[in-house]
Amino acid sequence: MPSPLFADRPAARPSERDAVDAMINRARRLRGDLDSVCRASVVIDEDDPQARWQRALCDLAAHHLDDLGARLGQLREGPPAPSPDTAPADPAQSPLSGRAGSAEWNLLDDGVEWSAELYEIFGREVAAGPLSLDELPTMLVPEDQPLLTAMVTHCLIDGKPMDGEFRIRRPDGRMRTLHAMGEPVLDPEGRTVSLWAVLRDVSALNDSRQLEVRTRDSLQRQDDIARTEHRIAVELHQAVLPTPHDSLGPTPAVSGAMDVAARLLPSQACGPTGGDWYDAMTLPDGRTLLTVGSLTDHGIPTASSMAMVLGALRGMAVAGIEPRALLTHLNQLLQTSVQPTLGSALCGLFDPSTGLLTWAQAGHPAPLLFRDGAGAPLPPPEGVLLGAAPGVAYGQETARLIPGDVILLRTDGLAPAAGRGTAPEKLLGLAPRLFRSRTAAECVRTVVDEFGGDEHPARGCVLVARVDGRN
Repeated sequence: MPSPLFADRPAARPSERDAVDAMINRARRLRGDLDSVCRASVVIDEDDPQARWQRALCDLAAHHLDDLGARLGQLREGPPAPSPDTAPADPAQSPLSGRAGSAEWNLLDDGVEWSAELYEIFGREVAAGPLSLDELPTMLVPEDQPLLTAMVTHCLIDGKPMDGEFRIRRPDGRMRTLHAMGEPVLDPEGRTVSLWAVLRDVSALNDSRQLEVRTRDSLQRQDDIARTEHRIAVELHQAVLPTPHDSLGPTPAVSGAMDVAARLLPSQACGPTGGDWYDAMTLPDGRTLLTVGSLTDHGIPTASSMAMVLGALRGMAVAGIEPRALLTHLNQLLQTSVQPTLGSALCGLFDPSTGLLTWAQAGHPAPLLFRDGAGAPLPPPEGVLLGAAPGVAYGQETARLIPGDVILLRTDGLAPAAGRGTAPEKLLGLAPRLFRSRTAAECVRTVVDEFGGDEHPARGCVLVARVDGRN
């Protein structure tokens, strides 16, 4: 059977050539579309593993399309005839990556035929002649020589097709990776008479593959680190907050006392790893501490800072420090911490003996007071973000609450306010439902039903305090 590479063949019919031309045009258009997509979607940022991975994929796809175009061009032109007078080109100076050359080794007369492209790929002078099967391994790097020997042996002795990659070192010292495909050529009696092969330079293609693998592995490592940090931050956050349940205490039995409930609503993007907090506790003097707040960013550092702030806040409240002084001390704490950060906070103290709520805020949404089926924000005192400036003095306000009143505290991520001292209409619209609720936990569930769905884009805390005594 004649070699499929060198056998005479009839000229391609015009319709077949037209079909190949059409495929070449489609490949060129697809290559142009790929360039447009890569320019539009991939921003080069060497510090961003995802950007490097996207660029590697674009380069890999480009190499595949370039190789497809080259193969279709060869299909259209037919097999090239060897040209002894053609000087080999330098692959470093010409687009040879992906180029293919052909060879046939005759086992009967030890004859060897190489195409001109194969001389170029190997960087070998035409005058030096082709390499025999015995000489070919000398061009390979030592660790790849057994691979080539095994491929040739299986092909000639077992009749198996040859398909594999190996690396060669050219006379100029450059290393190239070649992909070889071949099969034995048999005579009419079924005896092997020669070996033919197509060898293609896949160096650039392999470089793109390796880059894609490296950047993908880098992304995987980054994702593993992020998951570990997320888990630690979640555990720290959950350990610091007083309880994962709605209610922060039993429903009070004494008229005028407070029933308090709270809930953290994690976002889909960050989960419960941000700096949001809520807290409520009965102090030694009988007053009830109510506080919510939020530090910027998320992750382990923010969760750690949140734990520090909440611990300091509890300690100062137990020591009897009033809300405005408490926020002044928290501001100083964040200003002098190892990892300075910004945050908003609201701190209130409710005295059940007088019904007075004394509160202060640091760049935080004002409490919402719901009474008799209507709601409105309390007039806020002066206060800037914690950590924003040293030596800040915070204002303080008081409000008299009556049995049946509901106070709602929240972080700004739950329902961002339109401006200082305002509240979203959606929250105020819950007034009739909150009026009908008999416990603080019911009020919290009402808020969660409205803001806790999958479509909710931001994290947030909500704390509801209900003054007992309504009939």
